[in-house]
Amino acid sequence: MKVKTILVSQPEPKVENSPYFELQEKQKVKIDFRPFIHVEGVPAKDIRLQKIDLANYSAIILTSRNAVDHFFRVAEEMRFKVPDTMKYFCQSEAVAYYLQKYVVYRKRKIYVGKRTFQELSPLIKKYKDEHFLLPTTDKLKPQVPELLDKLEVEWKQAVFYKTVISDLSDLANVYYDILVFFSPSGIESLFHNFPDFKQNNTRIAVFGNTTIKAVETSGLRVDISAPTPEMPSMTMALEKYIEQVNKK
Repeated sequence: MKVKTILVSQPEPKVENSPYFELQEKQKVKIDFRPFIHVEGVPAKDIRLQKIDLANYSAIILTSRNAVDHFFRVAEEMRFKVPDTMKYFCQSEAVAYYLQKYVVYRKRKIYVGKRTFQELSPLIKKYKDEHFLLPTTDKLKPQVPELLDKLEVEWKQAVFYKTVISDLSDLANVYYDILVFFSPSGIESLFHNFPDFKQNNTRIAVFGNTTIKAVETSGLRVDISAPTPEMPSMTMALEKYIEQVNKK
């Protein structure tokens, strides 16, 4: 069956040159964006119940832009002035670059990994005298705490924000040829909103092994997957699939 409509379970890109817009134009398909999950901040009073005093930490481990936003939100709610001496360990360049929203980059001690948390680990290990705080979501991947424990550094995790299922009830009678997912939480949201969902002719595109596993565990069929050596991005995988089925 030909592909005419796609629903991506993420917010619409804010950049004009997004590959999704290029895909839409090139393949003459309609692409809609709708987050199946969203993030809500945990109030400072609840973070205090986790026995967190920001003054006790000399370094912050930041794994995402959400972690950056919610660390500084909590600091403000707690009336804590983040000292200039604070060290920031960022999982990727994108996270480090985003940090500039809150601090003067060149005047701070910022350490940057390449992309994965594993690549950031050697930098953290070099600073064994620091007291590390890891502000996270309630759905943190287990390998992050496991890696930190192996480094034998002093660290503490605190839930600063939560992943919440979005209300999708307005989509009950809307059909898409392809649904695109990037996390197991997206699949959880699909069945929370539509418990009787049947895949039928809907194609499902997924990014990452954990998402593939969640789809298959739910009894659904994976039709398109990324990343692969040939298709490192979701848009490339979608384009290849669309070219194959739409030319028939």
